[in-house]
Amino acid sequence: MAYLSLKNINKIYPNGYHAVHNFNLDMERGEFIVFVGPSGCGKSTTLRMIAGLEDISNGEFLINGKRANEQGPRERGVAMVFQSYALYPQMSVYDNIAFGLELQGADDDYIDEKVRNTARILGLTDYLDRLPRALSGGQRQRVAIGRALIRKVGIFLMDEPLSNLDAKQRVTMRSEITQIHRETGATTIYVTHDQTEAMTMADRIVVMKDGYVQQVGTPRELYFNPVNVFVAGFIGEPPMNFIRTRLSGGKIDIAGKTLDLTKLGKKLGAYEGKEIVFGFRPEAIRLGSHDKAYVLPATVELTEMLGDNTNVYITMGDMHPILKVDPHDTPEIDSEILFSIPYESVYLFDGETEKVIE
Repeated sequence: MAYLSLKNINKIYPNGYHAVHNFNLDMERGEFIVFVGPSGCGKSTTLRMIAGLEDISNGEFLINGKRANEQGPRERGVAMVFQSYALYPQMSVYDNIAFGLELQGADDDYIDEKVRNTARILGLTDYLDRLPRALSGGQRQRVAIGRALIRKVGIFLMDEPLSNLDAKQRVTMRSEITQIHRETGATTIYVTHDQTEAMTMADRIVVMKDGYVQQVGTPRELYFNPVNVFVAGFIGEPPMNFIRTRLSGGKIDIAGKTLDLTKLGKKLGAYEGKEIVFGFRPEAIRLGSHDKAYVLPATVELTEMLGDNTNVYITMGDMHPILKVDPHDTPEIDSEILFSIPYESVYLFDGETEKVIE
């Protein structure tokens, strides 16, 4: 039996807006699940329904096999970390962390032991007497996490907790949150619009769009086996390149070159004469001409040297893909190049449904 189970969950607001459509997911105890998608896709609304902060319009939410729709947040045994930290500004770090246990009526010695142990885990021991305004953004986020952790609940919910931090702090906090999750063993559900956070932290990722679940899987599954154009374009940085074209005689034309798709070993008969989407990841290509690959010409528009790699923006007629290459192989701007896409790195999608062609 799954620890948490969401069955056909919907959220419909009084004005008729349908924010979440038939959300289904089973979560095992101790899993780290990330909800990811663009703003307005329904991920935070789903999290708030799990927390008990939003009513479930229809569907069923089960905790350990028992219906929890009518339970409040405290009855569900959840702790939540918000994007805004939501710390009490007049309280010290110690009192902010201790607040939940004080509400539960725990004795002072127990509270002191738990607060100091939590502070040690989070690297906050030297800051227990400070007020939140004297802390950095990353330190305040750790206090917010500590306040949730100290309650020893079974379900840990995080709603875009790193969005207020700078890039360096986000990298540090990602690893810290992952380590805290391993140490506590709590079932964690984490909401973000940042696919990098999702890929680096999650056991499984739920990709959402317009209130619908697009795909659920491990980071590897979503990266290598996306089910549609949206997931393929959302997971990966830079995103996958897509070229819309038409299949004729098992072949397509791109940038004046004819590519024989029968070499991919896919059953394409049903798509003859129809529009398909030809996709490839920027990092999958090789510069120059190579065997067992589609070789295409391009003009270099712009290059971005990022240290460990270079993004190369190219022009192919009216198409503008992005290539990701070794920085030592960075081509000159305005130069004419050839690049190869290995057959095994090509993705094909139905031009109408945008679903992957298996």
